[in-house]
Amino acid sequence: MCGIIGYTGRENAVPKLLDGLSALEYRGYDSAGVAVFDSENKVKVIKSKGRLSVLRDKISLISDELYSECGIGHTRWATHGEPSDVNSHPHGTLNVSIVHNGIIENYADIRENLIGEGYNFISETDTEAAAKLIDSIYIKARNPVDAMIKASKLLNGSFAIGAVFSDYPGVIYAMRRESPLIAAVSDEGCFIASDISAVLKYTNRFYRIKEDEIAIVNEHEITVLGADKMPVSKELETADWDIQAAEKSGYPFFMIKEIHEEPEAVRKTLRPRIKDGIPDLGIPDLTDEKLISFERIHIVACGTAMHAGMIGKYAIEKLSRIPVNVEIASEFRYNNPILGKKELVVIISQSGETADTLAALRLAKRNGVYTLAVVNVPGSTIANEADSVIYTWAGPEIAVASTKAYQVQLAVMYLFAFKLAYIHGMLSESDMKKYLDELLSDVPEKIGKSIELEEKCSEIAEKYKNLKNIFFIGRGADYILSMESALKLKEISYIHCEAYAAGELKHGTISLVTDGTPVFAIACQDGLFEKMVSNIGEVRARGASVILICKESSELPDGIAEEIIRVPETSELFMPMPVITISQLIAYYTSLSLGLDVDKPRNLAKSVTVE
Repeated sequence: MCGIIGYTGRENAVPKLLDGLSALEYRGYDSAGVAVFDSENKVKVIKSKGRLSVLRDKISLISDELYSECGIGHTRWATHGEPSDVNSHPHGTLNVSIVHNGIIENYADIRENLIGEGYNFISETDTEAAAKLIDSIYIKARNPVDAMIKASKLLNGSFAIGAVFSDYPGVIYAMRRESPLIAAVSDEGCFIASDISAVLKYTNRFYRIKEDEIAIVNEHEITVLGADKMPVSKELETADWDIQAAEKSGYPFFMIKEIHEEPEAVRKTLRPRIKDGIPDLGIPDLTDEKLISFERIHIVACGTAMHAGMIGKYAIEKLSRIPVNVEIASEFRYNNPILGKKELVVIISQSGETADTLAALRLAKRNGVYTLAVVNVPGSTIANEADSVIYTWAGPEIAVASTKAYQVQLAVMYLFAFKLAYIHGMLSESDMKKYLDELLSDVPEKIGKSIELEEKCSEIAEKYKNLKNIFFIGRGADYILSMESALKLKEISYIHCEAYAAGELKHGTISLVTDGTPVFAIACQDGLFEKMVSNIGEVRARGASVILICKESSELPDGIAEEIIRVPETSELFMPMPVITISQLIAYYTSLSLGLDVDKPRNLAKSVTVE
């Protein structure tokens, strides 16, 4: 969840660390800090509770005296210990300072043992225990590599750790288990970072550090060792993301920028995978014969990605009649799932690093089940460990609230559904080509038309922003959209917002509807429209203020709703894509009108790399 950065080279490290932390702040923003070698090669730590801006202000007061060519930095999402100056990273001793992303599960035992050795602890963090464990080993070994490797064997849990040792100025040591870590090279020096976005301003050339490897980084080179201390040959990769893609480009927030990028992101994801009107997943190992052999599909994900999986279930079952289960990743791994050899597990994750989702993937592989990953970040852990991978190619998504990543996940789910339906003989080639042509050509255009309804969405957001409870209702695919819509609104506006299957209202939840309660009703499924009209009547009879989201062509009874948003129309199967853009815009403008930080909502982080 946290972000780490390190630089060593021939230029001042401080601005580079701050730039990197700015790019990584989406991973957590409870506190920030740096540890740098000063002019006397002593390690100086500066850290503070709050956003990165607080740390910048603190550093600006001493900028004239703070020049360093080597240092590490951290932006925190708090797990152990409340946000505070003392709980902020870096942590360490006179010998070593570290930054850490992950969770050390056995930190309490380590802490107790170290207290017995005479160590004192000043924070509540698991990271301080890891730092002092490394120190205790280093005092005996006097070798940073030995200290890191031996400590890694004693640490249970997940970690990406960057460390500097007082005796070795200009060198950064880094290691990982489960949490992401890269090492990057530029003409002016070398970096470590949680992900490539942290260093894109300076370089796009990087090595991906694998589990239990140790990276030794100095100004000239990066050396990677295995747990046996033998050198590991690494391929230098080049990121195809550019710095402009990771910047706001004139937009006030990343979220609205990323919503505007949705049409092109969908095209980019689909265009190379539709050849002569036929889906081409680009996975040689996943042959038609293999796909046909799967009798059941499990889709496993968290949050927004899980909602994309639910639309995937809707499309796959509708088109191919193959049974699909959608599982919450954090529950899947503990529910002792029944997995057969003729089943497929599809893992969906924007970052490719989501801890619970990764654990579910590993569980499936231990059970001998074929795994297919749908991820956005190339070379991520989930992408590397799955049997096959489909990249969504959305580019960097910085805002915590996922928008364009969700849309491209839907695009992949539709493509996969068509592929299955075609090879199972449930869809003719001519019908499939017609659908795919619409998906590639018309749907992105209709998403763009939804974006043009910004002003209407802004007006509705302003009208309802001060209410404490809001509900979304829908049926079928619209109920799934209601869940994603409610999630978007509550995660960035902090308004209590829930989604209900409209047909279930009478079974208890309608008791929550009182005079003036806003109810967003999504009604874009023709076969369920009359039922939705009845459900809308039920909530209006209890005083609800209804905001109806429907197709442009829908014929509506008089007085059905206080507000009506007519969504640009596609085939019913694809309506979730232009509809969800409307919900994203309402969430964005609600948060904006409340004066909140849209991109960095409280208590959340973009990449959930801890359980």
